[in-house]
Amino acid sequence: QVQLVESGGGLVQPGGSLRLSCAASANIFEKNAMGWYRQAPGQQRELLATISDSGKAIYMNSVKGRFTISRDNAKNTVFLQMNSLKPEDTGVYYCNAVLPSVPAYWGQGTQVTVSS
Repeated sequence: QVQLVESGGGLVQPGGSLRLSCAASANIFEKNAMGWYRQAPGQQRELLATISDSGKAIYMNSVKGRFTISRDNAKNTVFLQMNSLKPEDTGVYYCNAVLPSVPAYWGQGTQVTVSS
């Protein structure tokens, strides 16, 4: 069974923090790099951060120094700690495996709204 369940989003003021979680089925998670993606209103989904199965993380410039990706391989879960949030971080956040082609299956995502 294929499953991705993102959680932890919400409304936060600029400068605040949130921690997102994503529970994945084993067939998506195991031995794959995982990534967090964001889809802002009216924009395409973009990749923000990736983490290899061994824990090596890579960040896009827009979130570098503010976001931290991590994973718990025993629980097939990936996290995104988001600090110093900005209004432009608003969007729906998704996790998924990082594959050569765009994955066909996506979870429902979790909404993050940064606003005063």
